[in-house]
Formats: sequence, structure tokens, C-alpha cells
Amino acid sequence: MARCSFILTAGVIAAFSFSAQAQWLDYKTPGIPRTKDGKADLSAPTPRLANGKPDFSGLWRDDEKAGAAVGKAMDALRPKPWAEAIAKKRKQEIFRDSPSVLCLPPGPQADIGVERIIQTPAMLVLLYDGTLYRQIFLDGRSLERDPNPDWMGYSVGHWDGDTLVVESNGFNDRTWLDGQGHPHTEQLRVTEVFRRPDFGHLELTKTMTDPGALEQPWTVPFKYVYDPDTEPLEYVCNENERDHAHLVGKASDQKSVDVPRAVLAEYAGAYEFHPPDRADITISFDLALESDQLVITGLGPKEPLTALSTNQFTSSDGTTFDVIKDSGGNVTHLIAHIVEGDIKAVRKK
Repeated sequence: MARCSFILTAGVIAAFSFSAQAQWLDYKTPGIPRTKDGKADLSAPTPRLANGKPDFSGLWRDDEKAGAAVGKAMDALRPKPWAEAIAKKRKQEIFRDSPSVLCLPPGPQADIGVERIIQTPAMLVLLYDGTLYRQIFLDGRSLERDPNPDWMGYSVGHWDGDTLVVESNGFNDRTWLDGQGHPHTEQLRVTEVFRRPDFGHLELTKTMTDPGALEQPWTVPFKYVYDPDTEPLEYVCNENERDHAHLVGKASDQKSVDVPRAVLAEYAGAYEFHPPDRADITISFDLALESDQLVITGLGPKEPLTALSTNQFTSSDGTTFDVIKDSGGNVTHLIAHIVEGDIKAVRKK
């Protein structure tokens, strides 16, 4: 079973194509605190290792309530002119050569979320979607001074009280900083700060510094929620990959139509949807009207939509959205069309 492997342009596809997870024969996660009704007690105290340090181990999912803050921070990226020019070229080419589409490791890409963490006193292992992983050494070693450039870099961590500070370097320049195609150089250095304030919540702040590609350091805060009583399904990007063949032409080939501002204003509002196979999770986002154009906010960076007709729009990655009305002419929901199927987003009352 493969999930949609579209690029993470502005977080739109990232949100609609949620990582697939499934029950393991209704097996409950053992050893975790629970409330009287048997649910995971997310407000229970932070678990700790034998050495007294917080234990970040667990299966984690994005906190959907943090989408707006993440999006605002993603929009704060300030690339140098040459890097912005490359990002614009990649956008024009519909991101067909992104690491995601080519099934290559994402490297330090800002909007790649944590999935599972395994922790020992000497090492933190991060497992991402599919077979991707990172090792963070906690044994006191220093970063390599002249590392051989790697896809996922080299990482070491140290404790500042109950906060884990991770420094990473040694990235090759073949990956992207974000889903919008911004490049980086081999000068890139990443600082991550991990906190687990209670059992059910994980906070991660990621700061990227690259004097070769960025005008200033770029910081993005993330929040995660513990995901109990489930396990991730195996995902192999090259298996059943169906994106690349569809990414033809250029973004400018998509001709827009003029839609009256009054019509666009009818579509503005709050919407929510359930990711595929995750009826227990509700994700909210907004359509807003800015300068006579609809934009999506709340799923990541602000994403402008191009009007293909009076009720159909497309994002820069090629995802199309149909606006649906009832017999009374009231907007009821959106339909997002992605490779793996359609997603319904209901308008909130």
C-alpha cells in the first residue's frame, strides 16, 4: 500500500495526504498512562529514562492546531537572490525534480515531520515516513569538522536541563530547504531544540543557518501529539509511484480566468477534513481573499490558488479544488483532487 508521494508544496499536499497508519490487531500500546475510559492520558507527566532525562520515545503525529503558526514561520524564509531564482524556476517546472517526486531522501527539509522516536541514553533515532531514519548521537562526541556531505547530515546532541539541543551539519546540496524549491549549500547548519512538556506532547524548534543561501537564520516551530494504539504502515516511495508522469509542462501553461471578487468572497471561510484512513483526526484550514485571489492558510505556508473556472482552483503543485454548493447556492464543501483519490473538506458553520 502506497500513499500519495506528492511534493510538500506549502504544506497543502502534506496535509491532505496524511501518512497511513493502521491498527495492529487492535493491540493497545503497552505501558502508557491511560484515563478511566482507556484512552491515552496525554496530560500525564513526562516519561523519563533511568538517567532522569526526558524520554522522547513514541509514535508522533503533527498537531493540527499548530498549522497556522508553522505556516507563518515558513513564510519568514529569506533566501538570497540566486536561491530565490532557483525556487521560482522549480515552481515553474511544477517541482518535477523535487527529492519527493524522485523518491530521494529529503535531507533537512523544514516541513518533514517526525514519525517515531526511539531513545537510549547514548542515541536518539528518528524514523520518518517509509524507511528513512536519522541517528543523533548523545555520547559526547563532537560534530565532524570536515564531513563527507551526506543526504541526512550528521547530528550530535547535548542536554540543557530537560531540553535536548541537536546540532547537524554535513548536508549535500542536492536536497531542498522546503517544498517550495528553495536550495541550500553545503554550509548549511541546523539546530533543533526538543522538549516534551508532558506525556502526550512534543515540541521541536528547528533553526537553519546557511550563509551561502540565506540572508538570515530561519526558525520554524513544530508541535506533535502522541499517537497511541496504532502503527505506521510500510511505505516505499518507488512502489506504485504515480506522480512524475503527470508533472509535465510548466506552471505558466495553466491559464487563469477572472472570477468576480464577490464570488471569491463566497468561498472564503473555514474548512475541515479527515486525512485518508484517519477518521479520528480533524484538520482545519482557511480560504482567505487577498488582492482578488484566494489563498489557503493554516496548512503550512500561505498558498495562492489559481482560478481555472468560477468554482475550480489549483495550487502551484497541480492539486485542484472544486467548490461545491447546495441547491440553495450555499457553499458546503471543497473536493481536493490528488493522485490517490479525492478528499472532501467540509465548510465549518
